[in-house]
Amino acid sequence: MLGARPVVLVADELDPRALEDLGRSAEVVNASAAPELVSATLPRAEGLIVRSRTKVTKELLATVGPLRVIGRAGVGVDNIDMAEVNRRRIPVVNAPAAATASVAELTVGLLVAVARDFGSQMVAVKSGTWKKAGNGTELSGRTVGFVGYGRIAREVGVRLRAFGMGAQAYDPFLSSTGDETPLVPLPQLLETSDVVSVHSPLTPETHHLIGARELSQMRPGAILLNAARGGLIDEGALLAALESGRLGGVGLDVFEVEPPRDPRLLSHPKVVATPHIGASTREAQARAGAITVAQVLKVLRGETPEFCVNPEVWKR
Repeated sequence: MLGARPVVLVADELDPRALEDLGRSAEVVNASAAPELVSATLPRAEGLIVRSRTKVTKELLATVGPLRVIGRAGVGVDNIDMAEVNRRRIPVVNAPAAATASVAELTVGLLVAVARDFGSQMVAVKSGTWKKAGNGTELSGRTVGFVGYGRIAREVGVRLRAFGMGAQAYDPFLSSTGDETPLVPLPQLLETSDVVSVHSPLTPETHHLIGARELSQMRPGAILLNAARGGLIDEGALLAALESGRLGGVGLDVFEVEPPRDPRLLSHPKVVATPHIGASTREAQARAGAITVAQVLKVLRGETPEFCVNPEVWKR
């Protein structure tokens, strides 16, 4: 049980029901619509909850007081300075499976939109042009290659098998996939996949994992998808590959800088783009909020959280 109600700072938007649950056990300072409250509250906060907007930098962490836990209402922690957090021995908890279905469904949607040229076709219809073009392609019998084979990639694979697609994966952290999907080296995957779907976490090692060399290795006319993190793909190299005609199409939900500053990629006729909405479903946000709040309260009660990004800190 919690004694005196701890102060928990919610820096980004959180599901209302999760806020209600948190408010039963803690004094909640909701700064999602008032960012100035972040700096004013951090010196006394015992808990901090963020999504992707708030950057938990070394400079921000220098202002904390009795902070005991950081909750990331989502999966990736690339917006958190984990080296500094670990140095300060602050546990970071997250909600790793909250958006799995939502991101998987969006990835499939991007693929179908690119394969059938929905972007230009919808623009044409809305502008009053009725021209039935035969430039789409079927997915049945094609092969998808997953770069990173975690929860979301597996769920995408389940859905694409219903389309009659085969699959292969590259993941340097796996010795086997545990299902029928074979593991192959990255160059082989790029050369033999009709669709390449990127699902790696963004780390210093994976930054620009897909660059000019990798794009040149892809099968001519292949489709590239990214609903993970923008920094995984070198956007300058991607634009060059599109302009050369090598790629058949690209589906993007994430970008290196958001919103993107270079309009050339967004306006390219072979690109279907969405504004980082992979986890933006009512169901995913409800799960992310509920799981993150539960994890934060566990740490504040001195209980072991199930989803701790840096468990070595918690153990110490």
